[in-house]
Amino acid sequence: MITVDELNKVAGVRHAFFTRRGGVSEGAYASLNCGYGSGDDPGRVRANRARAAHKLGLAGSALATAWQTHSADVAVVDGAWSPEDAPRADGLVTGTPGIAIGVLSADCVPVLFADPAAGVIGAAHAGWRGARAGIVEATVEAMIGLGARAAGIVAGIGPCIGPGSYEVGPEFHAEFVTEDPGNQDFFAAGESDTRYLFDLPGYVGRRLSALALAAVEVLPVDSFADEERFFSYRRAARRGEKAYGRGLSAIVLDAGAGPRPRPGGAGVPPCPT
Repeated sequence: MITVDELNKVAGVRHAFFTRRGGVSEGAYASLNCGYGSGDDPGRVRANRARAAHKLGLAGSALATAWQTHSADVAVVDGAWSPEDAPRADGLVTGTPGIAIGVLSADCVPVLFADPAAGVIGAAHAGWRGARAGIVEATVEAMIGLGARAAGIVAGIGPCIGPGSYEVGPEFHAEFVTEDPGNQDFFAAGESDTRYLFDLPGYVGRRLSALALAAVEVLPVDSFADEERFFSYRRAARRGEKAYGRGLSAIVLDAGAGPRPRPGGAGVPPCPT
C-alpha cells in the first residue's frame, strides 16, 4: 500500500494505492491482481480484492469498481455490486460511508479525491483517452453534484507510467499539440526524430490544477519501470506478453462520516445516497 500525504490529512477517509505484492495470483498476474477482466482466475481475483478491502478495514463485498472503457463516464455509488453488474464508467463517486470505490490500472493514472467537509469521495481512471475526454473534470463535477465544492477537494495521483517511459509516435503528438499548443509542455524527444516521450501524469495534473482544487499531490512512481511493485500494460506489450495484472487504487469514507460544517460556514446539506 502507498498513500499520499494530502489524503492522509483528511479525517474520516482511508485510501490506498496498492502495489502488486501480497496477493494469491501467480505467473504474469503475481500477486495482488484485482482486475476481473485480466484473464486471471476469478477466484484468485476475488481473494485479492478481499485482501485489499481488509487492508482498508472492510469486507471484500464492500469494494466497488467499474467496467472501465477509457471514457469520461462517471457513476454514483450507493452500494457495491457483483462483477457482472459493474457499470461502464471510468469515474466513481459516493457520499455513502463504508463503501470503498476503486479504479484499476496498469500504467493509466489512478486519481483519488476527497472533500472531507462534504463527506464525498471520488476515484478516476485516467488513461490518455479518458484524460483527454475529461474524466477528471467529470468526476469532480459528479462530486459537486453530491454536495462537494471544488475548493474543498483534495486529489492524489497514484502510480502510473512515468514521463521517461511513455514513448509515442508523431500522430499522437500532433493530435495533442493541435488541440492545445500548451500541450507541447508534456512532450520530450524520444529515441528518434519521430518519437516522443509523453508525460501522462503531468498532463492529468495540469487538468486537475485548472479546477482550482484544495490540493493535488502526485506520487513520483513509474509503473513501467518498477516491475517489482507494479503491473504495466506497456511493459507486457513490449515483451509480446498478452497477460498482465491490474493494480487497485481505492478510497472509503469511514462509517459515521458525512457532511460537517465548513470553517466559517453553515455547512452543506446531506449528500443523497
